Amino acid sequence: MTRGRLRVLLGAAPGVGKTYAMLEEGHRLVASGRDVLVAVVETHGRAATAAILEGFEVQPRTTIEHRGVTLDEMDLDAVLARHPEFALVDELAHTNAPGSRNEKRWQDVHELLDAGINVYSTVNIQHIASLNDVVQQITGVVQRETIPDAVLRGADQIEVVDLAPQALRDRLSEGQVYPATRIDAALSNYFRLGNLTALRELALLWLADEVDSSLKRYRAEQGIDAKWEARERVVVALTGGPEGETLLRRGARIAARSAGGSLLAVHVMSQDGLRESHPGSLARQRALVEQLGGSYHQVVGDDVPRTLVDFARASDATQLVIGVSRRSRLAALLSGPGIGQTVIRESGDIDVHIVSHAQAGGRFALPRLTGGLTRRRRVWGFVVALVVGPLLTLLLSANHSDASMASDVLSYQLLVVVVALIGGFWPAMFAAVLSGLSLDFFLVAPLHHITISDPLHLLALGLFMIVAALVSYVVDQSAKLSLLSRRKASEAELLATVAGSVLRGDDALHALVSRTREAFGLTGVRLLDGGAVLYADGDGDGTAVTEAASRGSAHPAQVTSLPVADDVVLELTGRDLDAADRRLLGVIIVQIAAGLEHSRLAATAEEIGPLAAADRVRTALLAAVGHDLRRPLASATAAVTSLRSAGIRLDDDDRAALLDTAEVSLHALAALVTNLLDVSRVQAGVLAVTLDDVDIDDVLPLVIDELQLPPGAVELDLADDVPAVRADAVLLQRAIVNIVTNALRFAPEETPPLIAVSTFGGLVQLRIIDRGPGIPEERRDDAFVAFQRLGDTDNLSGIGLGLAIARGFVEGMGGTLEAETTPGGGLTMVISLAAAAGDSRPDSELTAPPLTKEA
Repeated sequence: MTRGRLRVLLGAAPGVGKTYAMLEEGHRLVASGRDVLVAVVETHGRAATAAILEGFEVQPRTTIEHRGVTLDEMDLDAVLARHPEFALVDELAHTNAPGSRNEKRWQDVHELLDAGINVYSTVNIQHIASLNDVVQQITGVVQRETIPDAVLRGADQIEVVDLAPQALRDRLSEGQVYPATRIDAALSNYFRLGNLTALRELALLWLADEVDSSLKRYRAEQGIDAKWEARERVVVALTGGPEGETLLRRGARIAARSAGGSLLAVHVMSQDGLRESHPGSLARQRALVEQLGGSYHQVVGDDVPRTLVDFARASDATQLVIGVSRRSRLAALLSGPGIGQTVIRESGDIDVHIVSHAQAGGRFALPRLTGGLTRRRRVWGFVVALVVGPLLTLLLSANHSDASMASDVLSYQLLVVVVALIGGFWPAMFAAVLSGLSLDFFLVAPLHHITISDPLHLLALGLFMIVAALVSYVVDQSAKLSLLSRRKASEAELLATVAGSVLRGDDALHALVSRTREAFGLTGVRLLDGGAVLYADGDGDGTAVTEAASRGSAHPAQVTSLPVADDVVLELTGRDLDAADRRLLGVIIVQIAAGLEHSRLAATAEEIGPLAAADRVRTALLAAVGHDLRRPLASATAAVTSLRSAGIRLDDDDRAALLDTAEVSLHALAALVTNLLDVSRVQAGVLAVTLDDVDIDDVLPLVIDELQLPPGAVELDLADDVPAVRADAVLLQRAIVNIVTNALRFAPEETPPLIAVSTFGGLVQLRIIDRGPGIPEERRDDAFVAFQRLGDTDNLSGIGLGLAIARGFVEGMGGTLEAETTPGGGLTMVISLAAAAGDSRPDSELTAPPLTKEA
């Protein structure tokens, strides 16, 4: 069966005309010859809505009694039985009355969609779960009825019914929304102009975001990588430094210049990355992003410029905002092109804004040691030693004197320290040897000869070498520790983000999968169990990757599979992962494995639940059988023993009484054993059912004969031309006997039970109605559980199998047995069976008499 389509009309506030627009669309469908049913519409006393409702086929509502109050709700079963092509269902977020089959109306709508019925519905922006707190801040009103975002986003079509705020206030003032007694209060509170403007903006932005999500899904399915400038998307790169607020405000202004522009802030966690760790600054900047209406993201990447550009492309960004480097000119000279230049080179068609700020690098500052000693730094260490060493020697030779020897030695020592700071161990050792030789050759007599005439000169050279080694060792260790600490901090931040998602109530496995994709800049992540997809995020089905590969994409995505558990694999689509990424993924995989184990344990616990329930049933069976089998068996045994006793003289009356006792006891014993066999067949699922066309008129006399009922003990109310049903005649008779027996036990003598038969929607419904005490709504399901007597403890009522057997027989025939409250008090048991194929008639000819008439 094809699933129905859901179309939702979204409004900013009550009174914008959602219901009216839905009914107008319904009239258009009816005019085009389509089958339309008004399942439920709330007019709220509005004359215009009531007027346009005329001309529709309206499904009568069902009534539910709750704490002495009669509540009207949509008759879901009747709508399903009617099965129109289109159903109009107002107020999608409505909460059903207690006792309804579903808690929320949107759950009723899902049943209609599953049945192949197309649904038109309405909802207000304040009922969307993710916006509930925002609406409360704007209006000061707490919304109790909400609908999950996923339910609304799952609709096939969403339309905003828009109305200018002042026009809505005018409509309210004219009495078109609320009664006159409520107009002033509404205008002064919820319907203030500022409130309505904010709600309208929320509705439009929410729909724009939904359109954006749909566009992303389409582009992923089609494998489209090129930028589509449908609207401005500004990505701001945050380092954690104090310049972040300046960049964010500049990015917000850029986004604000285009209607509907969005702001995204991204922070790259890396081992040699864009920032130094300032958790406090990042926390403040994240709060500022939310105040500016943007979103905050964290990603992991060793190559910061590439990671930024990849994130911007994945977000379909049109603008990328970065700050001027905080490095000094000397540091920039030593480490080569900075992040800004690399981002500009890699950005392609994304506009890059480099924003100056107060924290830009100083002109003569020493290089900041923010990473490991790369090959470039070692080369620069040798270059400084080779260039600065001779220049220093030339300078010292020109100003040499006997009194300047100490300053000459310290000058060479300073050169060795600087080279060690720049290039590490080997450039420092080279500079120490070069400085020692230069000092001896150019500044120590005899000049221009390398002669070590004084042991102190040899000691000076050795001290040069020791100082160089110590300083370079400290620099190397510091670089390694800095590298390690940065990587650990990045991993900790990622794991903290994942843990935070789980603590906020997200599904653990889903949070791990989605955060893994975002943090490592992947296009898709899937968790597979034996080839079946458990969870997927991003390009979950691999369609975009396959199509891109078939077209010969310039940047084909790579697929990496990592084992998690037996037959469970984590599949990563996107860039190739290095060893450091794989180590962090190992930690995530351990958490995924733990989550899978927890899910499996939960599933095992659910499987054990029915076994425990079955064990309790067996215990109850033993207790019940131990009592109820003993009683008739003891009575029959005593009667037969008395009859066979030779020492007791019995007259005819005594003998007849004993025979009656034995007969009644053996009959009760046979009925009890039959019920036990029946319930065991039902529970074991081996009930033999032979379906045939059965006339209810033929079954009911057999029921009355089996129960040996006197005239007037049961009343009958049969509709005209009741069709035959598809049933097993024997099982149907047994089910009705059990239900009528139960009704006779509780019905008052002055009001006998009523058996009413009617047809509706291709079903034949048989109602057994009594005026007894009834069953509390919360305990109705217990009435159909075997060995439950709901407090009835007399020795004549059996062991509580009658209704359990009746439901098992009816469900075995493809029908249903439900309990309802009899209007005015009592219990109504409703057996619904399918009408025989030859007797089925159009729904318009099938009518069910109201319960009040039957009673």
